[in-house]
Amino acid sequence: MCGRLVRNTGAMLAMRVLRLVVHVRTKEPVLLLGEVEGERCLPVFLRRPQADMIALGERGEDDPQLPQDVLLPVLRGLGHQIDGVEIVALENSVFRAELVFDGGARVSVRPSDALAVAVREGLPIGVADAILDDVGQPTADLFPHGTDAPPEKQMEDFRKFIDEVSPEDFER
Repeated sequence: MCGRLVRNTGAMLAMRVLRLVVHVRTKEPVLLLGEVEGERCLPVFLRRPQADMIALGERGEDDPQLPQDVLLPVLRGLGHQIDGVEIVALENSVFRAELVFDGGARVSVRPSDALAVAVREGLPIGVADAILDDVGQPTADLFPHGTDAPPEKQMEDFRKFIDEVSPEDFER
């Protein structure tokens, strides 16, 4: 994909977290996002500290605050909020993400950081339709038994896929 850029030029699609797994060959964490209303999914390779935060799931009222957990209370104290996170571009096999604030302001951040904040705070996650068109995978290819199959079966299906894939495999 040398020098190739896929950027949001249209619709932003709502996504949900399907699974967080570890890529067998690289030992890197991978977050699998699936369309809320659709049949495609998107594997996103993460940085380990953010994957650890995502693995904790949505933050509860009594949970101790982790470093990224302080972002939203600080923003609320300043009279603002984050409306969601979006993966807006793919360049040279690297995703670009933005935090979307009230009033339309946007801040570019690493996808790992954006997704960690979104999962911990229960925020909406969006992915540019153009990115899914370019590198999205049919969910049925990764989970032939469906995402409602027992977790053990889903993990078996996904491991078969993830064992043989690397970030470069999503280049077309």
